[in-house]
Amino acid sequence: MQTTDLFELLEMLERTDIVPCRVHDAEIWFAQTPQDVDFAKTLCGTCPAINACLAHALDREVSWGIWGGELFEWGHIVAQKRPRGRPRKETVAA
Repeated sequence: MQTTDLFELLEMLERTDIVPCRVHDAEIWFAQTPQDVDFAKTLCGTCPAINACLAHALDREVSWGIWGGELFEWGHIVAQKRPRGRPRKETVAA
């Protein structure tokens, strides 16, 4: 991250009304259900600091949570959160 990017990020973070992680409850960014994860990712999509946030998470090798619009689990980006419990062995008719 370049110094100018860092200054721009710090300036954005001072305006807490435009950065979703400063407005919403911190628990959202460590959601347990797939629906809550999708909601948090949607909020990240509105953030002007999304790229800097993701770069920070990758640099710091964060273990888990939603950072820069991506879900981290065990230090890796995963596409989606699996629901709790075991997957079904047979297909269920709708």
